[in-house]
Amino acid sequence: MRKIKYKKGRKLQHITLEYTGTQKEHKTEMQLFVYDDADVIEYEKLSVLALNTCIDYTKNNWLNIHGLNDINLIKTIGAHFKLDDFLLADILNTTKRTKLEEQKDVLFFNIKSLLPSEYSDNISVEQISFILKDGILISFQEKRSDFFTHIRERLRTHAGIVRTKKVDYLLYLLLDAVMENFYITIEDEEDKIEELINLTKKGADPIILEKIENHRDNFNFLKRSIIPLRDSLYYLKTIKDDDTYNGIEKETFSFFIRLHQKCLELLEQIDSDMSSLESASNFYFSEQSRKMNEIMKTLTIISAIFIPLTFIVGVYGMNFEYMPELKAKNGYFIVMGSMFLLVVALIIYFKKRRWF
Repeated sequence: MRKIKYKKGRKLQHITLEYTGTQKEHKTEMQLFVYDDADVIEYEKLSVLALNTCIDYTKNNWLNIHGLNDINLIKTIGAHFKLDDFLLADILNTTKRTKLEEQKDVLFFNIKSLLPSEYSDNISVEQISFILKDGILISFQEKRSDFFTHIRERLRTHAGIVRTKKVDYLLYLLLDAVMENFYITIEDEEDKIEELINLTKKGADPIILEKIENHRDNFNFLKRSIIPLRDSLYYLKTIKDDDTYNGIEKETFSFFIRLHQKCLELLEQIDSDMSSLESASNFYFSEQSRKMNEIMKTLTIISAIFIPLTFIVGVYGMNFEYMPELKAKNGYFIVMGSMFLLVVALIIYFKKRRWF
């Protein structure tokens, strides 16, 4: 049976700086938002040298990096913000699971963004990493996408409270936007499951079972992506009273608690959907068994009808010289008529017993 293959990269040593994803055609670019309650300034296609003049540490700064192909540029950015090579390696290595790492002045978070593929039953995966440090939030995306378009518009138009909060609240919004993709993916899978359940009621095509197994793989992959995110958010809840890292304000922790609750809801929904898949699979095999029983019943009835006829034919096919019926003038018609009446009687009997 064909197994769904997800995007996987080559496994590397922890400190090896090499991009392992598949989005190698996207050029590395930087976008910067500098904002506070009064104003917002947006910079596009920045150079590393321009960061010194554009970043204003008296305000909030969001540096968004699209594309991870330019390793030298990523190294230069890491050196500019004094980031460990271990963090840069985790950003570039897309085979890593979701993780949260807390250092003295840095909070590192990476997450898998999942969306349904447009022309197949596969799931499209992109790793997004965040670094929260000294009033600046740095996000790393494998490619330019529209995950955060609505957040950029909220910054530009001063919608909501995002410009009145620190960048830790912006991190919450970005994580929440990525988690919305989980809901989109699960809803898409649920629609396909409903179609599969309807197909199982119409027939027992073997392709249905293959699709069921493919979607079961999808849900297992979703589960493997959400569980480490749940654990990371739970850990984030526990550092509220920790003095090791104070980049998240006390009142902002309640928002991250909401994300943890969303993870629990997503996992519960996945378990429910996997139960539906199991029901669809059981229904498929039940339908297969029912059809097989119908076939066996039909063949059994046919055999039951022809067994006595075969017996009669066998009796009169014996080569004895003295068999009175063989000399009867209408013997052939009597035997054929008797066989016909026997068939009719057997059919009436089977009907009354509701055997067919």
